[in-house]
Amino acid sequence: MKQIENYLNGKTHILVLIFSLLIVSMEAVAFQPSDVKYVEYRGEVVNARNSRPISSAYLALNNSNISTITNADGEFSLKVPEDLTEATVTVSVLGFQSKTLPLSYFKSANTTIELEETVEELTEISLYKATNPNLLVKEMLAKKDENYLSDQSIMTSFYRETIKKGWSNVSLSEAVVKIYKSPYNSSKKDLVSLYKARKSTDYNKLDTIALKLRGGPFNTLYLDMMKYTEYVLRPEMIDSYKFDFDDPAKINDRFTYVVNFTEIDKSDPWYFGKLFIDAETSTLVKAEYSLNVDDKDAAAAMFVKKKPNGSKVYPTELTYQVDYAQNDGKWHYAYGKAQMDYVVNWKRKIFNSKYKINSEMVVTDWQEYAGNDWKKSVDLINPNIVMVDDVAGFSDSEFWGSNNIIEPEKSIQNAIDKIKRKMDDK
Repeated sequence: MKQIENYLNGKTHILVLIFSLLIVSMEAVAFQPSDVKYVEYRGEVVNARNSRPISSAYLALNNSNISTITNADGEFSLKVPEDLTEATVTVSVLGFQSKTLPLSYFKSANTTIELEETVEELTEISLYKATNPNLLVKEMLAKKDENYLSDQSIMTSFYRETIKKGWSNVSLSEAVVKIYKSPYNSSKKDLVSLYKARKSTDYNKLDTIALKLRGGPFNTLYLDMMKYTEYVLRPEMIDSYKFDFDDPAKINDRFTYVVNFTEIDKSDPWYFGKLFIDAETSTLVKAEYSLNVDDKDAAAAMFVKKKPNGSKVYPTELTYQVDYAQNDGKWHYAYGKAQMDYVVNWKRKIFNSKYKINSEMVVTDWQEYAGNDWKKSVDLINPNIVMVDDVAGFSDSEFWGSNNIIEPEKSIQNAIDKIKRKMDDK
């Protein structure tokens, strides 16, 4: 097996050395509610055939840059300026027909949106007859400058990370962040500033250790495969992958090729997944992929920075997702999600401990930025930030003001409600 150090020098992986196992404390700081006037619409997106919730459905307010996404329970919260009453909202997700609805359709609560499954047969005649998946991927990378944002912009995004031990939530961090997004044809890294943030941690459920995620919002921002091609699809590495076509699909009523990819060299942790490429423009509009971590020692060396004596810590599953949105013919990063499962084995304990770390970020608003002083006017966070250490304590729901968020899943909401009850009892 190749040495880990040489491996990392040759191929950069997302989330390298970002976990640490330490005991930490929690501080509590209150924030003031926002004065911005807005209207909040809440509801769920479901399958019209069986009423099952649809997760990761993208809701975009047309003729604006405002958007949000449904959680794992299909629920959403969409906040729009009070003076926007005649707008429309488009709801789209892979495998379903998109739907555009007037804002008047939405209610303050219990709005139900039904989406029909895509049943149209997508034949080669419907597409543009790409026959070589390798050439299609190379064209996708070559057209990056043409298809993606070429101007710098400021994106408002909502970020959440959760850590569970078994079925119990032990850590929750949320933040509204401002992203200084450099052009896709620029080698400059994106910059991030925390606008608002909160956290809650119950280390009593973690026994003697605390699992912490290093990187915060950068973990999901670096999933932008077209901006950070060096992490997965570096052009000079294309020949180290095997590509083949899967059944085509439709995303937001546009035909897409689906390309399976897997690394050929499997002597170390290796990537595999699916690329969803717009058939007309050769634009990557979505990617779902994983890192194979069957080699426990190599995976642990890559991802675990610190661990207690007498324990063995390693990841068992790492999966990623990135989605792009289009504005005025240009595409940009819209949503990123990383899910990571970890196991802690103790030498003198019969049973191991299992942890699940989820981090996701959705771009809820963005605007072009022509200035050059943005970095001087805000406090930037470090890509090595640890949210449970470096952000403030929990606060009430008004803390988020007019900012769009990802609606909490039921288990997370239960944890939030429990925290609020404790605060009310004080």
